[in-house]
Amino acid sequence: MPPIAAVVVTYNRKELLLECIEHLRAQELPRAIDTGAPADCASQLGILVVDNASTDGTREALEPLIDAGVIDYRNTGANLGGAGGFNYGLREAVKAGYDYCWVMDDDCMAHPDSLQGLIDAHRRLGGNYGYLSSVVRWKDGSICKMNVQRHPLMHNIEDFSRPLQPCTLASFVSLFVPSRIIRELGLPIKDFFIWTDDWEFTRRISRVHPCYVVGESVVTHASANNGAGTIIDDVPERLDRYRLVYRNDVVLYRGEGPVGYGYLLARGMGHIYRVLRHSPDHKLKKIGIIVSSNIAGLRFKPPIEFVDGEGD
Repeated sequence: MPPIAAVVVTYNRKELLLECIEHLRAQELPRAIDTGAPADCASQLGILVVDNASTDGTREALEPLIDAGVIDYRNTGANLGGAGGFNYGLREAVKAGYDYCWVMDDDCMAHPDSLQGLIDAHRRLGGNYGYLSSVVRWKDGSICKMNVQRHPLMHNIEDFSRPLQPCTLASFVSLFVPSRIIRELGLPIKDFFIWTDDWEFTRRISRVHPCYVVGESVVTHASANNGAGTIIDDVPERLDRYRLVYRNDVVLYRGEGPVGYGYLLARGMGHIYRVLRHSPDHKLKKIGIIVSSNIAGLRFKPPIEFVDGEGD
């Protein structure tokens, strides 16, 4: 079997998913991960698609690829959210015997040399890293704001020209993780459902192992907008989703001790101020979500699951 699994989580975005798969199949690999010799894509890269029970005909659209053995298709049977989907997919990939997992959303479009850049970094480091993260650009070529990595914890990385840049937090838009690291430190927290699962997972790893952004590996995030909404200006129909953001972020930052709690307090107060100053409507509801969700996060203690079932 190939040594690398591209683990792609999808939900009701079959057109983007098909484009994502097409980009994966077009990887150019003049240097294989283990031998350094030229290799065809199929010999190095398997594609594991995790479908969060899509209802838009995703399974039917993928049938030719499934029948041809091009992809390994798994349906979770229910919408587990991004967090549950990545938990499921990484568990399945590691148990299947892949040595490395290349993690991405279904709107991540790899460039022809994206994987080669990660492989070259792996070989340069002698495998001594926790994860490698690609530079993520948006459709117009600018840096994708929602996927900017951090180092140190509270600071966005600004210089993406370096071949290897130390990294503390990264997203699930082109993340390369050895299976041994996943076995050692566990899977993404599925109880998050959405948001913060990638940052918590990558921070868990970066506490123990050196991690890097790879300047020579670039992908495009084909998201609708370059940026993420905030509770300050988002539409009323989406406000309840922010309960998960604030709750899950408490789990992430409390792991940093007093510094993390100080950051949460300062950020919460800052967001309340911005709601009062700049939000056009629903100010009381927004403030209530910020306060109640941070309190809920203090009580929220989701387990970390491991590949073979043991939990923490």
